[in-house]
Amino acid sequence: MEETDFLTDKRLLSRNFNHSAGDYESAAVLQRHIAVLLDERLEIIRINPRLALDLGSGTGFGARLLEKRYRRSVILQSDLALNMLRVSRRSSPRFFSRQHFICADADSLPLNGGCVDLVYSNLMLQWCNDLERTFSEIRRVLKPGGLFLFSTLGPDTLKELRDCWRIIDEKAHVNVFRDMHDAGDVLSRCGFQSPVMEMEYFFLTYTDVFSLMRDLKKLGAVNINQGRRLSLTGKGRIQKLVKEYDKWRTGGRLPSTYEVIIGHAWSPDRDSGRPISKETFAVPIHAIGKMK
Repeated sequence: MEETDFLTDKRLLSRNFNHSAGDYESAAVLQRHIAVLLDERLEIIRINPRLALDLGSGTGFGARLLEKRYRRSVILQSDLALNMLRVSRRSSPRFFSRQHFICADADSLPLNGGCVDLVYSNLMLQWCNDLERTFSEIRRVLKPGGLFLFSTLGPDTLKELRDCWRIIDEKAHVNVFRDMHDAGDVLSRCGFQSPVMEMEYFFLTYTDVFSLMRDLKKLGAVNINQGRRLSLTGKGRIQKLVKEYDKWRTGGRLPSTYEVIIGHAWSPDRDSGRPISKETFAVPIHAIGKMK
């Protein structure tokens, strides 16, 4: 497999998540579960953020947990897909809301350096092509002593579906996720301190492979790697997929594996003096308008 096969087509990513925004919550079982686990970790971490950034906020489930936990904090939701933010906005009070919204790429945030106390990111980093660039941008917007708490997907995610397709042909039909176990080293290179990483497997089960693929479509998680198969998948290949996946059936259900990495790290107490990229536009928080 070529290195480019791991690269995410961000235009396709944005389009898929915009299309799936209305159905996203009906399939986001794992996303909500991991958001609760992240919230539980905040229970034992001593931090009282004035401004928290939910990076890759989706429809806002995690941001609403942050608002409930930090009742005096301003919560900034950021997502690449505008429709996700629109869905989330409808769940926020019309007036005097502590939730604010920006549509932005995680690699180039329209925020001043050192303005955020907490960056929270739930199952978004797997879509980033250059982890060091993304972490550096997060490091830039964090205040000295700020916290970065995140979850992401590892390479064993959807391994059953991927292995079945591999038997059928050599094309990439399933998103390929990078090995994130070295994320702690990348965090250190980007200036973060005291990184902590852990990994856990989660399993969802389905009655058939079509139910799994429908959920992936609702989540906007259909194949967006640049090494994906570009032609239509014929009926014969689908029938072979059904046959191969059925070999995984246990207790009448088909399993789907998700490898989840959870980590956190701290911005150092003193700024390293790293310059802001010329490609980054800095916008004060008070200048961000509410979504209509």
